[in-house]
Amino acid sequence: MRAPLIRLVLGTLACLPLPLAHAIGTIVGAVLTLLPNKLRHVTRANIAVCLPGLVAEARDKLVRKSLVETAKTVTEMGAVWHWGRDRVLGLVQTVHGESHLRTAIERGRGVILAVPHLGNWEMVGLYCSAHYPMTSLYRPAHIAGLDQLVRRARERLGGQLVPTDTSGVRALYSALERGELVGILPDQEPKRGNGIFAPFFGTPAYTMTLLARLAKRTGAAVVFACAERLPAGRGFDLHFAATAEDLAARSIEEITASVNAGVEALIHARPAQYQWSYKRLRERPEGESGFY
Repeated sequence: MRAPLIRLVLGTLACLPLPLAHAIGTIVGAVLTLLPNKLRHVTRANIAVCLPGLVAEARDKLVRKSLVETAKTVTEMGAVWHWGRDRVLGLVQTVHGESHLRTAIERGRGVILAVPHLGNWEMVGLYCSAHYPMTSLYRPAHIAGLDQLVRRARERLGGQLVPTDTSGVRALYSALERGELVGILPDQEPKRGNGIFAPFFGTPAYTMTLLARLAKRTGAAVVFACAERLPAGRGFDLHFAATAEDLAARSIEEITASVNAGVEALIHARPAQYQWSYKRLRERPEGESGFY
């Protein structure tokens, strides 16, 4: 019954104007702040580990803001997944740094678009797939009956989704060889054997090596991107930032650390909109206790 219920909720949210959807998210986030729950626990743990310099008052304030922004990510999903092309792209108010993306494309070696769990990462995929050939890696939905909805929502403006298996990885290499974009969530914790520990806010975080291997083998540029949520339901500002160094000449370990540093830079600019409720530090080096 979960899949039909989720479809019903998303369809209902899609009928709402974005300011109202965000207002509902604000209420939900406030409730999550007040009541004990897993999201609040993980958010507090991640912020305490990653931003240890915050005093207690500032840390609690960031936890509250983060839970509200996380709730908005859910309540705005009806619009992001269901609205038509012109209406959903109309939510993008300003685009910053797109010249980095265009310059990288002109090199002809393809572009790896690194989009962390910050703001509304779905909007980045929709905007880019509407303007450029784009293939994105994704994990099939865990809930039976939702996979078709997810694929239709994310591919409806021209993008292509490929699964996180060998066939999907081959599709990413092929897209880069054609000089196209490939989209990856660089802060999604990989399965054991598919990553290494690299610094993330000064703490070892199990990080995928796929992005580094793609960049090293193909010479593709890496461009970071996020869709910053604007207040009062006004929409989103998109931000693109390119890596400065030639990643292909570096080791897998160096590239992976550089990617984490790029993610950190985006988060520092808008920390409340990062999905601190995600167990980014679940895997720990041998002998080290967990945070959750």
